[in-house]
Amino acid sequence: MIAGTARGIRLLAPGPGTRPLADRVKQTLFAILEPELPGAVVLDLFAGSGAAGIEALSRGAQSAVFVEKDAGAARVIAENLRRTRLAGPRVAVVRGDVLRWLARDSASRPSFDIVLVDPPYSEGDLLNATLERLGGTGPGLLAADARVVAKHFWRGRPAARIGLLASERERRFGETALTFYRRIEGPLEIEEGE
Repeated sequence: MIAGTARGIRLLAPGPGTRPLADRVKQTLFAILEPELPGAVVLDLFAGSGAAGIEALSRGAQSAVFVEKDAGAARVIAENLRRTRLAGPRVAVVRGDVLRWLARDSASRPSFDIVLVDPPYSEGDLLNATLERLGGTGPGLLAADARVVAKHFWRGRPAARIGLLASERERRFGETALTFYRRIEGPLEIEEGE
């Protein structure tokens, strides 16, 4: 179920290969992101049903781009956007490989304020490669002070610092964990003795 303007609408799921965003995880995720959502430009990577990006739109995000490789899942995202009445010029559903899409020239894309990253748990290298791409991008793809949230298996914890991304906090829910990153400028200062 979605909160915000699309409150109470049940979303379709693409199938058994996707993990739905559990209610407890979703509540914590959006409680933390809530102050930054109004007017935000959101990127939902490995979007599955599109639940995370749709929730962000429903709670006040200005626009969202959903990137999903699976054709069936991309169709489900489009249908979920239609059901929630959030489809339109402020959203785009991209059917394609996330790493290839991130490698493209970002001049034609908006700068994203919030990026949600949720690759399959079985592909930990894919999570790290995606975060490295995001952390290695210069101005353009990520807005200054952008927030990147990685959803992952709790044992597959990504590094605390990846390029221009610095971990701010982590929350664990059984086997699922969320790691919150902030895009920073310049080198991270480390206090002596660390």
